[in-house]
Amino acid sequence: MGISLQDYQTTLKSRATLTGIGVHSGNTVTVHFLPADADTGIVFHLIDGDQPVREFRALVSEVGATDLCTMLGDPAGQHIATVEHLMAAVLGLGIDNMVIEIDGREVPILDGSSIDFVEAIDQAGIEILSTKRRFIRILKTVRIESGASWAEFRPHSGTRFEIEIDFESPAIGRQNFASDLTADVFRSEIARARTFGFMKDVERLWAAGYALGSSLDNSLVIGDDHRVINVGGLRYPNEFARHKTLDAMGDLALAGARFIGCFRSYRGGHRLNAAALRRLLSDRTAFEVVETTRRGRVGEMSAINAPVYAPWTI
Repeated sequence: MGISLQDYQTTLKSRATLTGIGVHSGNTVTVHFLPADADTGIVFHLIDGDQPVREFRALVSEVGATDLCTMLGDPAGQHIATVEHLMAAVLGLGIDNMVIEIDGREVPILDGSSIDFVEAIDQAGIEILSTKRRFIRILKTVRIESGASWAEFRPHSGTRFEIEIDFESPAIGRQNFASDLTADVFRSEIARARTFGFMKDVERLWAAGYALGSSLDNSLVIGDDHRVINVGGLRYPNEFARHKTLDAMGDLALAGARFIGCFRSYRGGHRLNAAALRRLLSDRTAFEVVETTRRGRVGEMSAINAPVYAPWTI
């Protein structure tokens, strides 16, 4: 295969904690990452004042909104917003099972990338469990279109992303990023790519009561002169395309298991990513659930009837 896929599920060795502000609410939020048993999957526990603890499974069936971010739950009620950068780190580092306790309705934005989540997971350590890992293997091309935008899954021997963006602003223009996914690639090529926006849009969002925590400390901002106004500029020449790749990774981590295939998109975003994933999972002829047949022979995989870590509902 094109990448090395571990045979067995993983979790954390110990607990880790991060505190930061929500990019939309501006509120301070603390997140605790805890080990979990095999077949738990990724589960959020919302600790919301006097309300009973609410559980959200990190599945596309739990997605309630994709307008400004990816949100689990009810936008008008209990929810957890902006899960994509955290979930990208989960997928990028190969974490299968984890409980995430959060005391607010939005995952902290931190520096606008996934690197702080990577460091928190590294601090906790990764433990390999004794239960086989299961994968979603793409069997045929599944494509969805929306105007000039499109996204598709295609069969591939590893886990691959091919992301292309196209903005009128000359600060961004047409960019792409393409790579098979490994933990090393994620750490060095994707994890530090920051979220971005235009100053005119940020000002409009502020006026509407959104993006209250947005700043140059956690976002790349393009000014009216079509220049990046952040001191220090870009971390990568094509940082915008790499961040869109990071977002796609976080959104597709909500499949319930890592996929074996290639995800391609043009002018995509959270809404299109979620729609493509739903389209894939609604067609049981488009994929199969597989696991490796023996330790150390990564290329040998067999289809199984067992579900992934948590069943999806489309």
